[in-house]
Amino acid sequence: MDTSQADVTTPGAAARARVAGISKLARERARAGWSRTRASALPALLMTVGAVLAYLIAYYALGHVGPIFAATSALIALGFGRDLTIRKVLEVSVGCTLGIVLGDLMVTYFGAGIWQAGVVLMASLLFARFLDRGVIFATQLGIQALFVVLLPAPVGGPFTRSLDAVVGGLVSLLITALLPRDPRVQPRQDLQELVAAFSAMLQECADALTESDSTRAWHALVRGRGSQGLVDTIRATLKTSGEVATIAPAYRRFRGEIEDFARAVEYLDLALRNGRVVARRLTSTINNAALSELAAESIADLLSDTAESLDLVAAGLSTWDREERRVNLRSAGLMLEDIASRAHPKKLHVERLEGEALVILVRPMIVDLLEATGYEHDDAVALLPDL
Repeated sequence: MDTSQADVTTPGAAARARVAGISKLARERARAGWSRTRASALPALLMTVGAVLAYLIAYYALGHVGPIFAATSALIALGFGRDLTIRKVLEVSVGCTLGIVLGDLMVTYFGAGIWQAGVVLMASLLFARFLDRGVIFATQLGIQALFVVLLPAPVGGPFTRSLDAVVGGLVSLLITALLPRDPRVQPRQDLQELVAAFSAMLQECADALTESDSTRAWHALVRGRGSQGLVDTIRATLKTSGEVATIAPAYRRFRGEIEDFARAVEYLDLALRNGRVVARRLTSTINNAALSELAAESIADLLSDTAESLDLVAAGLSTWDREERRVNLRSAGLMLEDIASRAHPKKLHVERLEGEALVILVRPMIVDLLEATGYEHDDAVALLPDL
């Protein structure tokens, strides 16, 4: 009877579990989609304004009939790119315009047809790859050139469309210069993601020690290695943000803040590299049972506290309020001061040489994190107990 009941209820429970899983996945996707929508609202508005304005200028000021290429050129140049600067918009605008010019030249000298469309498409795609590595950019430029060859010639002559593309490019440049995107938004988001990944890595190292699980320590190392791409991305983003803050009058006052971000990234990168070394050593230390239970617990607490301090670092780097940023970074620094004062083999009850080596590897990481919160190098080193 019990077996029969189990057979009846198990499928129902499995179905409810599947429904719950699907519902959770749907909620996560909805949250992610809503987050992307909020972040894209302003860029979408600028793209819309640029496309409509370029169309109206070409239509009313130049008298062109159906100047669709003015709108599409502005739309492609503005785009949703994370590195939108005047230089980037100029590059895309020129590339898009030249793609249309290639099409116009082909139509003027060789006429319109399938083979002409193939030639101009091939040339446009290769030219787009020369200008930019973006796949979407190359596709859009190729489509522009293809349309020029395949669509009927405009009323004003073949090069009317090239002039429309110039209008679209100029409008996109004007919008980028006058209404640039806030250069602090993307670096803040990227820094928060980087610090969160670093914190998760250290917490996993602490859990590996607590559970004496070398596999988990190896997973932490893999997580840390995967975070290096974020560092490279942030450096590229900060370079772009620095250009925007230099060129755009509205954001010049934020140059110091962006420089602070850049300084923090360099020290976080050093700390993350040292953290990976710690995770690698931790795997060997656990496998060789080089730590007593008390020592393993002490070092695990140290790493866990360091991960917690990184949460304050993330809050300090991601907040928009200057005073709140200062308070969070100061709190993180004070917490790291306490952690640094404990970073000594004897204070952590370490007795064997391999355990001592692990603690010695942790110390430079703490110094790097202290510098990321604003400490000078010598002041940070002085907080460590003498060996």
